[in-house]
Amino acid sequence: MSKFLIGLLLLVLFTLPTSIVAQEVDLATQKITNQKIDSLLTVAATAIENNDYNTSAQIMTRARVLAEKTNNKGRIGLASSALSRLYLLTGNIKKAREENELAIKMQNEPNGDEESLGQSYITAAKIEQREKDYPKASEYLEKAEKILKNRRRPELLSQVYMGQGTIASTKNNTQKAEELYDLAISKANDAENKYLLAKGNIKKAEILLLQKRIDEASTAINTAQEISTSENYPNLLSKSYRISSHIAKEQNDISKAYDHITLYNNYIDKNRQGEKNGIVVDPLNENKELKAQLEKDIELERARSIKANTLTTVLAIAMITILSLLILSLYKNNNLRTKANELLQAKNTELIVAKDNAEKASMVKAQFLSTITHELRTPMYAVTGLTHLLLSENPTDEQKKHLDSLKFSGEYLLSLINNILDLNKLEANKVEVEQTAFNLKKRIEDVLFALGKSAKDKGNKLNFEFDQDIPEEVLGDPLMISQILINLVGNAVKFTRDGNVDIRVQKIKQTESETYLHFEIEDSGEGISKKKQKNIFQNFTQGSVAINRKFGGTGLGLSIVKNLLDLLDSKVELESTLGKGSKFSFKVKYNLIKQASGDSNPHNIIYDIDYVALENRKILVVEDNKINQMITRKILEKNKMVCDVADNGEIAVEKARNQDFDLILMDIHMPGISGIEATEQIRLFDKEIPILALTAVTIDENIDEFHEAGFNDIIPKPYKVEELFQKIHNGLKQAKVFN
Repeated sequence: MSKFLIGLLLLVLFTLPTSIVAQEVDLATQKITNQKIDSLLTVAATAIENNDYNTSAQIMTRARVLAEKTNNKGRIGLASSALSRLYLLTGNIKKAREENELAIKMQNEPNGDEESLGQSYITAAKIEQREKDYPKASEYLEKAEKILKNRRRPELLSQVYMGQGTIASTKNNTQKAEELYDLAISKANDAENKYLLAKGNIKKAEILLLQKRIDEASTAINTAQEISTSENYPNLLSKSYRISSHIAKEQNDISKAYDHITLYNNYIDKNRQGEKNGIVVDPLNENKELKAQLEKDIELERARSIKANTLTTVLAIAMITILSLLILSLYKNNNLRTKANELLQAKNTELIVAKDNAEKASMVKAQFLSTITHELRTPMYAVTGLTHLLLSENPTDEQKKHLDSLKFSGEYLLSLINNILDLNKLEANKVEVEQTAFNLKKRIEDVLFALGKSAKDKGNKLNFEFDQDIPEEVLGDPLMISQILINLVGNAVKFTRDGNVDIRVQKIKQTESETYLHFEIEDSGEGISKKKQKNIFQNFTQGSVAINRKFGGTGLGLSIVKNLLDLLDSKVELESTLGKGSKFSFKVKYNLIKQASGDSNPHNIIYDIDYVALENRKILVVEDNKINQMITRKILEKNKMVCDVADNGEIAVEKARNQDFDLILMDIHMPGISGIEATEQIRLFDKEIPILALTAVTIDENIDEFHEAGFNDIIPKPYKVEELFQKIHNGLKQAKVFN
């Protein structure tokens, strides 16, 4: 543990009491605000008891707004819940629903009060009962019962059972209703809530009357009247008179029936007269109960806040104690660890220096490879271009023989340059695996055809076995498998003379969406010793110096194969015996496509060129290298195209502005302005003319910059002549120079 960390812990220990003091200040402020809210709600409760509902609603709203300002979710839920019950009492169903939904939202927050949530569900059920949506009301009551069943609010459970009993009675299920009313009465007794006890007996008496159980109904209604009289519940008492009148009628006590119905009617008339005189009455007999519930809610919320604040203080004190013990322990161990840490820091410094040096070396290597490959590509363009021109000018047999050798050497050198580039990109993690539909068998056959001449020159026979159960088309990276096979089969051909090179592809298994293939490349050549097999996949490594001198090569091929297979989540296996040959194998997974539409691989180029349509097309070649100018010009003019040349970007811009061309071939690196700058300037006055970048740069790194500058396509140098004409043909066709 460092001194810094111990110091940090000490800082925390010393500042924590300050934080606790600040917290206590915040708690004190919150406590004062809570007291204001509770005081407002208490005044609102008194107004409810006096039937002054408008004043009560205004005061409750003030309490809720104050709670919202301090983001006190518990008090927001408390005020909204009380407002909802008040609006329900006065028949304002819309506002009752809005306030109750806000209360439920607050009470559903983390650390929300579940008992208050249960009460809000009861209110929601009462709202739905008023709207006669009994299924929804029943759903809310079930939620409330689940929350409140094991809680300390039996008066709320009494309301739940009473509501469920009312819903059962609407379905004429009198037996179920009676059971629920009994539960409601029992819970009211537990809560010592006289109002709910009287109300429960009234509802039970109604159900017993419907069942013609007159004596039991009489007992229940007498109990309700006794409670209502002693506790001064005039509205409940008047309701009981209506029911007792019906009971007396069933008992043939006409005098009592008349007296009780008269008492009921007198009460109703009194209320109606009061309404005419502007006196608000309590039509649901619940103002006293609402006041009692609100006062109890205030008391419980206050107790919950005190408990939460006390717990916060206790936890803070416990944290101080734990941190003190931890710091003491760390301090004792710190001296023992100081020397070890100093040693580790020294080693870390050495490692950081070594890492920085390695990164610098890697950057220098990458820059060198990028530069040298660009510089090599430029003269290679002259070699391959001049070779193509000479071969097309009807050389003698002896000249053709020399030119073929020159072409082979050029292609070999280009292959070496490409290997260096591939290795550079692989090590920089700039290679991405494409997902393209392609014909795997045709792709392999193209590789073998390309290597056929080399194999024939060495007296080797290429044998190709391809499992017929492999789908005709697969989904994957066609260029990647070509690179792997060119290196492996090329190596096999290189190190074998007058022998066989076997290429086998077998299907291992196949699912609905994937196929798993096994590739083998086996030769009867030189073989590799056990000692050299361990290092054969490293960069610039071959079996021995003698092999390098005998067969040539750079030792990059197998390193590229290993890196490419890593990208495909595979690895290459080697079996070899010195003097008897080698076998390389690997497995690859390809995705399957639902429809087969031939070889749709964009890399499998088919040179479909209308050379006649290219005749007499005017091309501007922008190139500062005189040899490259001459080569490109002669290649184009041999196909009867009209060619003009610009030595640099400035001349190219002027010629493009003042003359009409069908297409521009633009070099990138030139004196003065670059090809990119020249293209940007041309695009200011000509948006349509096709401009192709003819460049030796690494296009993978610059392709976005080329397209942003306004190039239509890119032709990397050196190129195949067919590829040059293909891209010129496509550029002219897309520009609608011809159809």
